[in-house]
Amino acid sequence: MTFIKDFGFGLRTYSEALSFIFKKKLAWFFLFPIAFNILLFWFGWDLISNFSESAKVYLDNQFQLKQADFWGSGFLKTVMDVFVWITFKIMFFLLFAYLGGYIIIILMSPIFSYLSERTEKIKTGVDYPFSIVQLLKDVLRGILIAIRNFSIELLLTGLMFILSFIPIIGWFAAIMLFFISAYFYGFSFIDYALERKKLNIKQSVRFMSENKGIVIANGFVFSLCLIIPFCGVSFSSFAAIISVVAGTLAISEMDTRN
Repeated sequence: MTFIKDFGFGLRTYSEALSFIFKKKLAWFFLFPIAFNILLFWFGWDLISNFSESAKVYLDNQFQLKQADFWGSGFLKTVMDVFVWITFKIMFFLLFAYLGGYIIIILMSPIFSYLSERTEKIKTGVDYPFSIVQLLKDVLRGILIAIRNFSIELLLTGLMFILSFIPIIGWFAAIMLFFISAYFYGFSFIDYALERKKLNIKQSVRFMSENKGIVIANGFVFSLCLIIPFCGVSFSSFAAIISVVAGTLAISEMDTRN
């Protein structure tokens, strides 16, 4: 298939995945993103609050504002506290805007592995006996691929940043970076199905390279969700469930064609 046909095929399986999830009673998997978001923001906000409090104490000691009694010192301390609080909250959101996708993939890897297996069983009837050893292998592979993809994407992000200073080419840098991210996210979601086909990581990399349209389409919606201001990580965690199912359905359909 050409890239355009592959991309269309990938989007079609994505839309089919949403219907498949509800028809085949897999919607309970959406409970995991809910739990993930609650824990993420609970611990995340708590961590950021601790950092901001430490920063406030450090600045208080540096400028000795607690002991200061000049006119406006109380107002200055309030402004500084608000500034520190806002700064750390913005850093929190920026951090998760960039790293959130891979945090989701790594932390929810066991869920994705099991979901992909369940999807294939329902679709093809092939049953994979549960094995904690195999599950751990799947999770480890998912984490390794996520780290690999993030490292490559980080290098390409640096390259796109440099290219952004070149007239005309720079205009397309952000668009190119979006599709690069979609490719690597789709890679992670589809690989769960390929691992059960006994493809090693090198073979999986080759498969993704030969089917870029499908891979990019699979990660497309996930990437779109991530760029939504403030709540991108929350939405994308739900999109990830659909992406894993879509990737598994795509591989299953490709197997029947061959």
